[in-house]
Amino acid sequence: MPISDRLSRLGSGVFARNDQGKLRYRQRFAGAAGECSMAPLLDLSLGSTDLQPPAAAIAAMEASLAQPSSAAYCMHGGTLPFRQAVAAWAGRRFGVIVNPQTEVLLLVGSQEGTAHLPLAVLNPGDRALLLDPYYPSHMGGLHLASAEPVLLPLEASAGWRPNFEALSPSQWDDISLMVLGFPHNPTATTGDQAWLDAAVAKALNHSIVLAHDNPYVDLALDGEAPALLRNPHWRECGIEFFSFSKSWCLGGYRLAFAIGAEWLITALRQLKGVVDFNQSLALQAGAIAALEQASEWPEQLKATYRERRDRMAQALESHGWPVRLPSMALYLWLELPPQATRLGWSSEEFCAALLEATGVAITPGNGFGPGGEGWVRVALVHPVEELEAAAGRIGSWLARL
Repeated sequence: MPISDRLSRLGSGVFARNDQGKLRYRQRFAGAAGECSMAPLLDLSLGSTDLQPPAAAIAAMEASLAQPSSAAYCMHGGTLPFRQAVAAWAGRRFGVIVNPQTEVLLLVGSQEGTAHLPLAVLNPGDRALLLDPYYPSHMGGLHLASAEPVLLPLEASAGWRPNFEALSPSQWDDISLMVLGFPHNPTATTGDQAWLDAAVAKALNHSIVLAHDNPYVDLALDGEAPALLRNPHWRECGIEFFSFSKSWCLGGYRLAFAIGAEWLITALRQLKGVVDFNQSLALQAGAIAALEQASEWPEQLKATYRERRDRMAQALESHGWPVRLPSMALYLWLELPPQATRLGWSSEEFCAALLEATGVAITPGNGFGPGGEGWVRVALVHPVEELEAAAGRIGSWLARL
């Protein structure tokens, strides 16, 4: 049976490949019951936090589930209370006036929005700029739209700052879409508002749509997270994506939203209108409660993530794995340890060997683009004691290599 070329370009995805490796390890562990040689899987590969969402959000969902309307399809018009809550949040958070009727859109997770946007604004063969490393859905969306990616390498030596002057004016003229995201995943860099403002200037000068993926806006441990909404020209060229997954620990509920120029929101809404409906009104009720009753929730997460960052970094360094301390919560972005470099392993080979030997799952950097090769991402999604135990497993294995 025929399979599209588009699907082959998408590939399997780093998280899907990792999932297969974790499944094999679980099967081995189950078959080795009673043996002391295997430790249970400790998954540090996904940014799926163990921290709990605010009680107010869950209570609002529970109360709404009994309503018959929560079991029905929800069309765009039914999302107005949610969009009004988002507009009010944006006013409090960024000091901007947002029109909930025309400038806000509910999403099934921010990944859905970033993956669908290229279909709404690009034609086949159009060029789109991505940072390298990039989040996988950013590239996936370009492949779905049959667009041509242009990669802008980020360098550790430059603090992961994008060098927009690396492209000539004629190259900028050929770009139709630019996708950024600061705080940045996977490098766990907070970034700077000046970087985003420079991107806005390029977008305006060269008629480029600027998409800013901002699910970590509330989780900067050092510095202040940049935001497209802080730039006075966001309505002229841009759209920004926010998520409840990280700030309010609601990842599995797939709740997110976009705020942007009316014409971009309209285009994305039109595309979504033939692809999906919206989440249940019960889930939207939980999201509204998170915004209105638990606005302080993201801030209180920072102390936990800061302790995890510092303690895990200290533990890994005690085992000889150098750590660059990140400025954003949730991840460590680590160069391959010296032992892996001496063996000539790629990031994927290292992570596969680590999982097989220790049961600790982390994400290979090559899954985030060619600029991620030689790096790995560690998600700080377990209590400190478990993270330190993972570091101990890793350290003992590295010592044997």
